[in-house]
Formats: sequence, structure tokens, C-alpha cells
Amino acid sequence: MITDFPIVLSNGQALPSEDLQGKVILVVNVASKCGFTPQYQGLEELYQRYREQGFIVLAFPCNQFSQQEPGSDQEIQQFCELNYGVSFPISRKIEVKGLGADPLYQWLTHEKKGLLGASIKWNFTKFLINRSGQVVARFAPTKKPEQLAQAIEKLLSD
Repeated sequence: MITDFPIVLSNGQALPSEDLQGKVILVVNVASKCGFTPQYQGLEELYQRYREQGFIVLAFPCNQFSQQEPGSDQEIQQFCELNYGVSFPISRKIEVKGLGADPLYQWLTHEKKGLLGASIKWNFTKFLINRSGQVVARFAPTKKPEQLAQAIEKLLSD
């Protein structure tokens, strides 16, 4: 379950696992200098629309794809807040693939493989997790956040 993995936020504080218990969670690896970066706006809109019903977005900055996330944890947080009004949790920068992949991402990619296998291929790959903490869907970076609304609503009503 996702609550088995420690998540350290961009401010260095641990995200309490109880903040995730019983919630529908969208996990996304993100980058500030990517063609998909404008998806931050759609992610924030989903978070605002559904958070009162038990939904949360978790963003995991990663610099493994063409060095599109070069900033420090603080710079990334500021960029997201200033440019997209992001209010959902943003983790410290992590690796999402390869030998140094964060244990959370090792678990996510084991639970839901993508079109080309388990590995994360690019920024803004999305994983949807149900209220029981299980990965139920994986979405390619090209899938826009607003296209996930129906899947999120279904999990929120379960």
C-alpha cells in the first residue's frame, strides 16, 4: 500500500501516512521545464474539485528525463505555487526509474506496468490509487488531468 512508503515533502517534512489513509490518490512524476508542465494547472483543478471528497494529488519532481527539473526542492515548490497556484503536496526531488528509483516508484511500476513495460518513460506519468491504497490505473503523460475526472469520480463513489 502507498502508506507503506515514507514521503518527504519539498520542505523536508515527512507527509504523515494518515494524510493518505482512505483517500483516492493521484501520483504524478513532474518537471518544471517539460512540454507537459502546463498539466500542473489541470492537476490543481482536479485537487480543488475533489479534495473535499477525499482526493489528493501527490507530485514527485524528477530530473531523469532530459534534465527538465534542474531546480532545488525550494525552487520547484516556488515555481509550482507562483506559476500554477499548486496547493497539493510536492515531494522532494526523487528518481523514478533505474537502480536509484525511489521505493514508492519501484512499487508503483511493479503494480501497474505501462504500454512499454514497467519503467517510467517520461514526466507526468500518472498512477491512480483507490481508497484501500492499491494502484488501479496508470496513465501516459499525454493523458490530460481533466481526462481522469471520470475515473476519479468512480473511485470516490466506491
